[in-house]
Amino acid sequence: MNSPASTTAHTAQDAPMPALRITRLAVGHGARPLIENVSFEVAAGEVVALIGSNGSGKTTLLRTIAGQLSPLAGRIELAGRPLEALSSGERARALAAMFTARPQTELLTCQDIIEMGRYPYTGRLGVLTDEDHAHVRHAMEQTGIWELRARDFAHMSDGQRQRALIARALVQRTDVLLLDEPTSYLDIRAQLDMLQLFRDHARTEGVAVLASLHEIELAMKAADRIVCIREGHIWAQGTPEEIFEPQRIERLYDLRPHTFNGSFGSVELPRPNGCARVFVAVGENDAAACFRALQRHGIPFATGILRNRDINGALARSLATRAVFEQEEDQGCEDAVREALEVLRTCEALICCATPSGNGDGACAKLVSEANAAGIPVYANVWEYLDVAASV
Repeated sequence: MNSPASTTAHTAQDAPMPALRITRLAVGHGARPLIENVSFEVAAGEVVALIGSNGSGKTTLLRTIAGQLSPLAGRIELAGRPLEALSSGERARALAAMFTARPQTELLTCQDIIEMGRYPYTGRLGVLTDEDHAHVRHAMEQTGIWELRARDFAHMSDGQRQRALIARALVQRTDVLLLDEPTSYLDIRAQLDMLQLFRDHARTEGVAVLASLHEIELAMKAADRIVCIREGHIWAQGTPEEIFEPQRIERLYDLRPHTFNGSFGSVELPRPNGCARVFVAVGENDAAACFRALQRHGIPFATGILRNRDINGALARSLATRAVFEQEEDQGCEDAVREALEVLRTCEALICCATPSGNGDGACAKLVSEANAAGIPVYANVWEYLDVAASV
């Protein structure tokens, strides 16, 4: 039987070599590091997202990994080989990078730009083979720009050029792909299409993808792991489930409390100031539209009775001034109903989002009855309330 020590050594020896390994890296444009002591790995088939505020050094880190800037300290390895030990040709066949800076072009078509990604394979004469042309067409079709192949690159829209630069990076057919804000300039449909393309490319081709993303909700959905940069170092790294916890994201970006909604992966505008003017009885219906309408109109509101794990409850934590939740051990919700009734008595109106089919009818019925007894107006939806409020 193997001893624990020998088993551990055997496992480490059998572990696959990461496609990209960064060890105690320091990067910057001068003698003083912008980021230092950076260590992480990206495995083949994995998508890793870099997140952090503007100016935190994400682009500088990517440019250093790409070999465009010299590291101030530390080590960069591609499949176990130091980056500096690779020739320019070997590096171009191992690593592709896309940055937000636009290349200066003159009289070059969209297809001309993308064909540049095949030059590491063409030899000194730079002549593309049929196989090269096939790779170019495939990448252009993947990114939805084959029909634009004859278009002057300088006269394409920002979004079209972004997709062309992504295609140029893909057509290099490398083991490591670096992407600097790849979803910039793209509309929502194109953002989703490109992120799905990166995920598919990583899985099917075994490519290690490292991308900086400003859209944290997309990073949450598309990445296997997240690396957070703050104050000149890696502040945290882990799975999306580990990183996208509200207090962690709010601290990373210096947000106000309750600004980041972990259930939706989105940032919410601050809740309205002041005491709750309206009570929203939600039952089991989706109350998101009601909550956000009140928030947009600057009307502070209370709501209940909510469940801790449902969508209404998650959104209410960010937007409501007061939220009443049922307790799991309180099967009859009696304590929660009493609390909701007390809050309702301080409000000027009740908006009842519940429907007769909802399980929360009993609580909502009690709230309606209390409102009627207290002379508090009851509205069937938020729009009725806002129409009346606007006329006062």
